[in-house]
Amino acid sequence: MSNTLFLSLKEDNRQAMEQIYHAHWESVFDAAFKRVGDEDIAQDIVQEIFITLWQNRKTIEIQGELGAYLHGAVKYRVINHFRSVAMRDGHQTEFALLMEGKHTAAADSELIRQDADREVEQALAQLPDRMRLVIAMSRKEDKTIKEIASELDVSVQTVKNQITAAMKILRKNLSYILFLAFLFG
Repeated sequence: MSNTLFLSLKEDNRQAMEQIYHAHWESVFDAAFKRVGDEDIAQDIVQEIFITLWQNRKTIEIQGELGAYLHGAVKYRVINHFRSVAMRDGHQTEFALLMEGKHTAAADSELIRQDADREVEQALAQLPDRMRLVIAMSRKEDKTIKEIASELDVSVQTVKNQITAAMKILRKNLSYILFLAFLFG
């Protein structure tokens, strides 16, 4: 269905754009929110993705499902968001190393990875139990916000609040490079 809608979108069909938006906005928002932990930023990312989709509808070529394309767009928008934050905060060098994938010798690289894992685990251990559980369900089990809310018998807003608070704590306690590694690891 989505790919048929996308073909209609390429022909300037605004109704197809509305249908695509309504079919995908929630999962795109969930993916963005899980990575940034800030509702306003996640909404901005979603808005940018759908605006770009409309603006580039004639030239975009999608291999596979539209939903997969939109989720890929989330990943790149989130990276761009943190890149701009890192640059503003003077962490350009760390971020460049992450994005370029530069590594030291294999033995050093393994030690660095172990240290990074340990630092991330220590930061996660500082989270309250419930918050740590929500993050684990979100990151390790890849559950949606609605699924987490349902399983924990809490509201969707409570889950969003837990993720927002956890991301603030993790951003504060981890360097940008480790925070990005946690988000996309």
